Amino acid sequence: MGVSVRSVRAIIRKELREYRHTRSLIVAMAIFPLIFIIQPLVAVVALAASASESLRHEHVLLYMLGVPTLVPVFIAAYAVAGERQQGTLEPALTTPIRREEFLLGKALAALVPSLVVAYAVYAVFLALVGLFAQPGIASALIQGPDLLAQVLFTPLLACWSIWVGIAVSTRSSDVRVAQQLGVLASLPPVFAVVLIAFNVIPVTPALAIGCAAALLILDALGWRLASRLFDRERLITGTR
Repeated sequence: MGVSVRSVRAIIRKELREYRHTRSLIVAMAIFPLIFIIQPLVAVVALAASASESLRHEHVLLYMLGVPTLVPVFIAAYAVAGERQQGTLEPALTTPIRREEFLLGKALAALVPSLVVAYAVYAVFLALVGLFAQPGIASALIQGPDLLAQVLFTPLLACWSIWVGIAVSTRSSDVRVAQQLGVLASLPPVFAVVLIAFNVIPVTPALAIGCAAALLILDALGWRLASRLFDRERLITGTR
């Protein structure tokens, strides 16, 4: 039996409506990305023009991939635990919607705002660098391969974090605990991105292709793992 697009759309619309009325999620999506803008922006603006040559051999802006790695966790961790805490999960689970459709709808609903935030933060950062950095710094930082990596890896990393967050959320009855555990589980990709950004791990086309392939596999496995952890009967009865 295939996935019902109509059912998935219904879940997406429902989730997006709830996000707009959940203040904690809005605050997290608005404030948390500032961590990835303020400190790096201050450092870049303070650089002398002579630093542009060394920057051409680095990939500092890959650091910004931490945004699509961590921000989606806050939304995804709310997906099941939040509804369970509010008492709205049980009515949803009594509908004929299959668990794969239910989880896919929630994942896509978390992906949309996550991508908007990640790309917006990146665009704002580039604009501010172009306006306030020393001559030559912006052109040294903004490199074609890095821009392409940001575009391609943002959804891949966001999907992985979303499935991690949902998997944790299915086993937690408290939203804050689910968010904290989800963030911890999403830290390994952040560390890897930071190491690549500062040339601790050399960037090569083979590395990029390998990472993309690995993330595609992990995203597919993440959906399967979250589906297996999602026990409809346990969630309805409240048992552990």
